[in-house]
Amino acid sequence: MSTGLRNARSARGWSQERLIREIEQFARRNLTDVASTASLRVYVSEWENGKRTISDRYARVLRQLLGVTDGELREAAPVPAAPFADGYDDLLSRIDSASSVSESMVKTFNDQTELLRTMDRQRGAAALVDQMSGHLAALEDALNFAVLPATRRPVALALAGASTLAAWQAIDSGAVERAWRHYELAKRAARDAEEPMYLAHAMGEQAYVLCEAGRPALAVDLVRDAQRTVGQSGSARLRAWLYAAEAEMCAHAGMPDDCRRALDAAMAVIPPGPEDRDPDMLSIFLNGAHLTRWQGNVLALLGEESAVTSLYSALEVMDPTFVRARSGLHADLAQAHLTRAEYDDAGKHLRQARLLASRTGSVRQRRRVDMLTARL
Repeated sequence: MSTGLRNARSARGWSQERLIREIEQFARRNLTDVASTASLRVYVSEWENGKRTISDRYARVLRQLLGVTDGELREAAPVPAAPFADGYDDLLSRIDSASSVSESMVKTFNDQTELLRTMDRQRGAAALVDQMSGHLAALEDALNFAVLPATRRPVALALAGASTLAAWQAIDSGAVERAWRHYELAKRAARDAEEPMYLAHAMGEQAYVLCEAGRPALAVDLVRDAQRTVGQSGSARLRAWLYAAEAEMCAHAGMPDDCRRALDAAMAVIPPGPEDRDPDMLSIFLNGAHLTRWQGNVLALLGEESAVTSLYSALEVMDPTFVRARSGLHADLAQAHLTRAEYDDAGKHLRQARLLASRTGSVRQRRRVDMLTARL
């Protein structure tokens, strides 16, 4: 009998029917499949009565819904406490383990983030949810039990970078609440690491959640707060990125003059040359060519016919491995052609954008393609 599941459910005041609804809602939020409602009723009853083992797949869902560990979830019967057991031995063991996190282990964490970033760029976020969740859990665990700053800061910095990536992946998957929570985690980790650049970057990306939720003016305020957070101490590439993000938010907010000023500021500070990786902020990919594409996107949002020229220039030099970004660029071109009433060209780019969005499983890009298609 799985008293762990029953106890966790009862502790939340949930009936079995409520638990089933929560499982189904979780599946919709995370774009995953679960059994039918009728089958879930059977599963939950049999899990709690010991007639069916909770599979690893459903255990992952239940742990997140109920906030329990795997051992607590699968607990078959109450385990009497050992004499004088008070949890301190286990706590100290975990603290000792965290204190031994070495530079090589932090590098391993960062290497894993980089691998997930590369896979996301080429395959999209949908297939990486489990890997990213496990990666964040390992980083959080290492940070939670690290005591001294010398140990905490490098782990916190690694967590800030990974959480920001996870948040952007969640946006791409259409899981906006998960994205928001990941950005909050990234901001806390950046503060713990005392790294204002990582904090500013997380704030700047979080503004996209607000903008796409219909609050572009608030998004503008958040991006500008991010700029104040990093000031002139941030790298030139990061400051250019923040200015470009501000321009995009201003375009959505109906602030064309502010938008153009921000674009000019971004163009003024972007470092010259083809290099696009910021050595101080590995999550930033931005050079003059990328910024030209971004400028074209923003000008298209403003309804300016000149956007087409910038976008075609960007298309010629775009790295073909940036599959999701290429989908976005074709959507930008479709929007620019629609502004000029060039419907055949717009349709051609929308078909290409849809194809690439399907390859990466991007809910965000597919939604945009559908909106633009409705204007044809």
